[in-house]
Amino acid sequence: MKYIVDSQKMKQIDNYTMEEIGVPSLVLMERAAMEVVAVMKDKICIEDPILVVCGPGNNGADGVAAGRILYLQGYHVAILLPFHEKYYSQQMKEQLNIASKLGMTINNSIDTNEYNIIIDGIFGIGLSKPVTGEILNIINKINSESHRVFSVDIPSGISADTGKVMNAAIKADYTITFGYMKQGLVLYPGADFAGDISLADIGFPNKALENVNADTFYYTKEDLGKLPFRKNNGHKGTFGKVLVIAGSTGIAGAAYLSAKASYKMGAGMVKVLTSAKNREIIQALLPEALFSSYEKDENIYDSISWADVIVIGPGLGTSETAENLLSMVINQRDIPLVIDADAINILGARLGGFEASISDRIDKLVNILPKGTVLTPHPVELSRLLGGKSDLSDNIIDIANQCSYNNKLVYVMKDARTIVACSGKKYLNTSGNNGMATAGSGDVLTGIIAGLIAQGMDSYEASCLAVYIHGLAGDMAKEKVGSYSLMASDIIDSLALLISKYNRQ
Repeated sequence: MKYIVDSQKMKQIDNYTMEEIGVPSLVLMERAAMEVVAVMKDKICIEDPILVVCGPGNNGADGVAAGRILYLQGYHVAILLPFHEKYYSQQMKEQLNIASKLGMTINNSIDTNEYNIIIDGIFGIGLSKPVTGEILNIINKINSESHRVFSVDIPSGISADTGKVMNAAIKADYTITFGYMKQGLVLYPGADFAGDISLADIGFPNKALENVNADTFYYTKEDLGKLPFRKNNGHKGTFGKVLVIAGSTGIAGAAYLSAKASYKMGAGMVKVLTSAKNREIIQALLPEALFSSYEKDENIYDSISWADVIVIGPGLGTSETAENLLSMVINQRDIPLVIDADAINILGARLGGFEASISDRIDKLVNILPKGTVLTPHPVELSRLLGGKSDLSDNIIDIANQCSYNNKLVYVMKDARTIVACSGKKYLNTSGNNGMATAGSGDVLTGIIAGLIAQGMDSYEASCLAVYIHGLAGDMAKEKVGSYSLMASDIIDSLALLISKYNRQ
């Protein structure tokens, strides 16, 4: 697990390290510059002319320091200073003084097209207003030319908090970011501007991170060690029973995908509760699954009491039958729930019209749903659930904070960067690809979540790990079939390969 910070938390970490721990700013700056150089030297040649484009602040000073180290190692380096010196930070003045004494080329105007390599040190994580004026022209010119661009900490013009382009932004080939991953490098469109990201340790102590109460994180492949342990003497009941309440008359695909994904994720037993007319399809596609129909109330009650975790919603529709099924499932308060798709739309309608505030609707959800319930909306479903009339993706971090503050529901907000939020904590996913934007992909994710919960994982941890695994399986599927041809079934097929590759059990 690695932490992600916004600009405010990163500044607090920086200040704590310098003021409370006593690490001088210039020491951190020198280490940052050395990390930039270490990344660059694997990707450039000694003959490549290098231009360092510097802003007036400490990001520009980092760039000057990196340019100076390269210059002393024999590279041809020039520095471009498009800002007036009255705006320079103290560290920028000190770095420029060193560079000047060494005889480096320093100009206020220069033809960027003469350089193969650009070091982008214009703006750091503190940018809060749109890029305008001469800097706008410089950024657009660099983007229109043929360079390899290395951005210092974050591509200039990208918001470190939201990933939004502040009117214009450097399109980097490589970004070397310091200490901790920035939100704006993970969220889109910032992720598209960052290129290959290197996370550089420049000496921030763990105490500095603890001081800011970091609440956002992401997983790496090392976290696959969190997969539930499977006992050698276990049996099918040991590994949990998943009930998938899904599908309507003639619509069985979503139920099949969720059920199969639960099996592939390790669940011991899976039962599909769906329309009786789907029996032949389900039993032909997934003979391992138990089957029951929801036309009879006794089947419903028996299935609910049988389950260790319940999935409800994929392909279910919003009929009166679906409404009743959701009510019956919600009214039991002891079995973990994963609510998806049509069941989310039903919930959204129950919360009232659009006149209710987001906070009021969230409060109602907390009262309606059992503690630990997992909700898995895509952007449009999330908007319906929260009473909005449009996509909420532009403010997804704020929405995640509002939804998860001080309550025990788990929100899996599916998007290009899925966020899993609960009780103020946020998991921000970095796996996956655009080929996964295909019908049934969400049904697979729902099944993976349920499979992990069935094996004893906490709902929040299961949701975070499931989202990461789902993305990794999608990445493996993309390697085999490409993003254009990727289907939900390809993700399921990759699950077994993924788990066997990384699981050490």
